[in-house]
Amino acid sequence: MSCTTSCGIRRRGILVAGAVLMAGASPSMHAQAADFPTRPIQLVVAAPAGGPSDAVARMLAEDMAKVLGQSVIVDNKPGAGGAIAADAVARAAPDGHTLMLSWIGNATNQTLLPRQALDINRDFVHITQVVSGANVLVARPGVAGSLKELLSLAKAQPGKLSYASAGNGSSGHLAMEMLKQRAGVSLVHIPYRGGAPALNDLLGGQVDLMFLNQDAVMPYVRSGRLVALAISGSARNAQLAEVPTVAESGFPGFEATAWAGLSAPRGTPEAVVQRLHAAALKVLQGPFRAKQEAIGAQVVGSGPSQYAAFVRSETDKWAAVIKTAGIRPD
Repeated sequence: MSCTTSCGIRRRGILVAGAVLMAGASPSMHAQAADFPTRPIQLVVAAPAGGPSDAVARMLAEDMAKVLGQSVIVDNKPGAGGAIAADAVARAAPDGHTLMLSWIGNATNQTLLPRQALDINRDFVHITQVVSGANVLVARPGVAGSLKELLSLAKAQPGKLSYASAGNGSSGHLAMEMLKQRAGVSLVHIPYRGGAPALNDLLGGQVDLMFLNQDAVMPYVRSGRLVALAISGSARNAQLAEVPTVAESGFPGFEATAWAGLSAPRGTPEAVVQRLHAAALKVLQGPFRAKQEAIGAQVVGSGPSQYAAFVRSETDKWAAVIKTAGIRPD
């Protein structure tokens, strides 16, 4: 038999065998999605019980359990800037039964904690962005009545004004640092261990201003104890409709939000990812949406590729801010 003939036979045999294998694989892949989940799902959260992230996770878990027909158990693993939770999920079997409530900290940690082994863009599969929440720039009464006035004062008296944050690398800290860089002003940063003590000192007059989530500052804005100057998101807040965004106030493209989504270990089958995505979207279109919007959050529900691109863009954006400001973790 000639080489041409025998090689042709071998090639045809390989093609036929490959077709048989593909035909056999397809039902298996469909079965993975059809059978999933086969046991309770663990949703790991890099925050202690009782905080905003935990509240989102528990609300999401309760509703997804109803859609999937299996329990979804929230597992709080705080510490190390979220690295403990991320490590636990990355090491789990990539079968969709262990998920992570991924958040802005996973993106900023790539620069804040450069020695950590995990990479949010490499070691995880992203399912969907769940929520996004802008912060409100608030000041104690008498400091300024608008962002323009605040920045004029900061330029006239560099280093006089101070701002609080929930800690180095927190979303409020990063939002202010980005504003400082864009506006070319000098403000003194006073980091706290959490938003509550920072807010208390702002109300007490020990610091002048801060970026904080709407839910925390709204009662004080309404009572006149704090003045709302700007919104850090790309759109105005419906509950503070009269307050402009930072972008509207002279800084086009400015956007700094806290966000959360669902991610799974790298290697999780595509069919399972799609099943989880479909379940999450169903949840986000239900009562979950109204509950989140009532506290000023925006419900997103993006696709896996969209969320992956978003996480990458956030990683790059905050890396530039962190490096320019020389921010170090607490």
